[in-house]
Amino acid sequence: VVGGFRLALQSRGSEAGGGGDLVGVEQRERLRRGGAALALATVLVTVPALSDAVRPARAVELQGQTWFAKPPWKVVFRNYYWYVMQTGGEYYFTLTLPEQAGVGLGGLLIQQTRGVDRQFPLMAERSRAFLGLPRREGAAIPVEADFDNQRRIFSLRFPQPPQPGQTITVALRPWYNPTQADTYMFAVQALPAGPNPVPASLGFATMPIYSAFPL
Repeated sequence: VVGGFRLALQSRGSEAGGGGDLVGVEQRERLRRGGAALALATVLVTVPALSDAVRPARAVELQGQTWFAKPPWKVVFRNYYWYVMQTGGEYYFTLTLPEQAGVGLGGLLIQQTRGVDRQFPLMAERSRAFLGLPRREGAAIPVEADFDNQRRIFSLRFPQPPQPGQTITVALRPWYNPTQADTYMFAVQALPAGPNPVPASLGFATMPIYSAFPL
């Protein structure tokens, strides 16, 4: 069929006085150029869109303050010592910094907001941090900690800020658990690394503490 189609074109070109072949060549050349232009236009349209999709997020800086481009939004709390006055425990606070956070994690603020015992001691100097989860610990993360006992606020700073995409766990160590059974709560805020960081709320960590000898 293809061969027959070519013969028919040649025959019609001959009947027209030999100009058919030239017309066919010109048509094919215009089609070829048109296809090439269409392909080039497609490339020019799609390449910038792809470039925008892979561009990394950056921290937002407004009026000298540093904000997360996409802040972390929750904290996961774990504690394996549930009874009053138990010793040797650690309170684990875990968060994941989003890939599009735009900036590293500069620190955390952890404040006790609920619980009968507001005097149980927490040892700032024994605080630690690491990548990963409790009982599946990764590399240690340098951390500096202060504890305001009157306001019950832990302030933690990371000299080498963990980066977007990483999961970070902070472990706070009490001398012993609270002396009275109750549901204890801690408000947690994340600070972006940078000047005048604006904290992002991660919600509340809830820690039930039970009597050693329930009635």
